[in-house]
Amino acid sequence: MVDLAFLLITFFMLTTSLSKMNVMDIAKPVPVPNVEDLEPWPASKTLTILLGKDNKAVYYLGRATDGQMQVADVSQIRKAILANRQIVANTHRAAKDQEMYVIIKPTATSVFRNFVDVVDEMHINKVNTYAIDDKYVLAEEASFMKGKGI
Repeated sequence: MVDLAFLLITFFMLTTSLSKMNVMDIAKPVPVPNVEDLEPWPASKTLTILLGKDNKAVYYLGRATDGQMQVADVSQIRKAILANRQIVANTHRAAKDQEMYVIIKPTATSVFRNFVDVVDEMHINKVNTYAIDDKYVLAEEASFMKGKGI
């Protein structure tokens, strides 16, 4: 009986398939030697999302110096994306200019799960143009996050 049990256990272990990992394609751009040669992107179409600690994110539309930075939970970032997409669509009337550009900035205090959740939100909300900037956090962004304890 024991031999039969081991044979059955071995059979089911070898014939079943384990769940497969889902992967997401992320391509980081190659650094450009002359940034001045690139076509400028309007700041009014750019949403920046900074990921911080305690599942918090800071987001703003436009430049860091001009934009009103706001704090939100990462679980509520979808509302911010949709609201800012609507602002961009209302501001830019031409159909080709209504696409919003998102910059995702994970900081040293952020958690990888939050990064994955925000990238998932890009796919769910069909934001086709987004970038990941894990190197450059502006002084305005850093001081705002420090002031809010993020």
